[in-house]
Amino acid sequence: MVHRRPLALLLLPLVFVPLPRAAAQINTGNVHVYVTYADDRPVTEQVKVGLVGGSSGSQIGETFTNDRGEVTFLNVNVGNYHVVVSGQGIQTTQSDSFEVDSRKGTQSVLVRVRPESGNGDAKAGKSGTISASDLKLPKKASQEFDKATKLMANQEWQKAIDQLNKALALYPGYAEAYTNLGVVYARLGDSEKEREALQKAIAANDHFAPAYVNLARMEMKEHNFAAAEGHLNQAVSADPTDVRTLVLLAQSQLLNHHYQDAIASAGKVHSMAHDTYALVHYVAARAWERLNRLPDAVSEFKIFLTEEPTGDRATAAREELAAIEKQLQ
Repeated sequence: MVHRRPLALLLLPLVFVPLPRAAAQINTGNVHVYVTYADDRPVTEQVKVGLVGGSSGSQIGETFTNDRGEVTFLNVNVGNYHVVVSGQGIQTTQSDSFEVDSRKGTQSVLVRVRPESGNGDAKAGKSGTISASDLKLPKKASQEFDKATKLMANQEWQKAIDQLNKALALYPGYAEAYTNLGVVYARLGDSEKEREALQKAIAANDHFAPAYVNLARMEMKEHNFAAAEGHLNQAVSADPTDVRTLVLLAQSQLLNHHYQDAIASAGKVHSMAHDTYALVHYVAARAWERLNRLPDAVSEFKIFLTEEPTGDRATAAREELAAIEKQLQ
C-alpha cells in the first residue's frame, strides 16, 4: 500500500505565495493588445497574437483575441518587445517596438490591421504603442494608477488605496485598478474588501484573467477547491498561455479530485517553458497515483526530481517514488 501524503501539504508553498498580479510585481509588467481595423473598429473574429522579444527575436507567448479584439500577456519580463498579429481574413501585421516597464504596470498596444484583400479598411493602417487616453481610459486615471503602483512597490498600502480610488472615481470601469485594490486589501488581511474589489474587476471586464486568478487564490486558501477551479478555468480561457495559471488550475483540479483534468493541465504546462514550475509534475504524479496508474506516477515523479532535485518537495517525492517502486516489484 503506497503511503499518501495529504495533498494540501504538498500544495501550500505555491497556493500561499503573495498575490503577484497586475502592478504588484516590480520586475514584470502586463501587455494588453487591441487589434482593430484602420477605422478603429475592433476585429471581432479570433486572430492570433504572438509576443516577440525585441533582442532575442524569439516568441515569448501566443494567444488568440476575444470578441473585442483584445488579448493580455501577463507577467512579462521588463524589456523591449513587439507583437505579430495574423489570422484568416487579415494581412499579417507587426507592431512597432514597445517597452515593458514594471513602473507602468500595464502597457497598452494598438495594432491596426488590413483586410486580406488590401482594400477598404487598410488605407490608414498603422500599428504601435498607444496611450491610455486613446482607449477611452482618461489619462488622469492612468496617472493615478501609476502612482498607486509605486506606492504598492513601497508597501504604502493605505496611500495606494487612496490613489486607486482616485483612478476609479475618474474611470469606474478600470478593471486593473480594482484588481490592484484587491491585492492591497489582501496585504492588509481584509478578505471581505479583497473579494469585493475582485468581483468588481470582473464586472468591469469579464475577460480579465488576473482578477479570476486572485479570486481563485482566495478560494484555495479557504479550501473551496471547486470554486477555485471554476475561476481558474475562466482565467485560462482568457489567457491560455499563462503557465502560472495553468499550474494553479492543475493544483485545484487535483484537490477537487478531478484527476484526469489535473493530468491534462499538467501536460499543457509540460509543453511550455516551465523551469520554475517543476511542481506540476508532482501534481501529475499524485493524480496518476490516485487513478492507480502507478507506472505513470513513477514517470512523473522522476521528471519532477530531474527538474527539482533538492528541497522538501524533492525529499517527499523520493519517499513516495521508493514506496511505489517497491509496490511494483
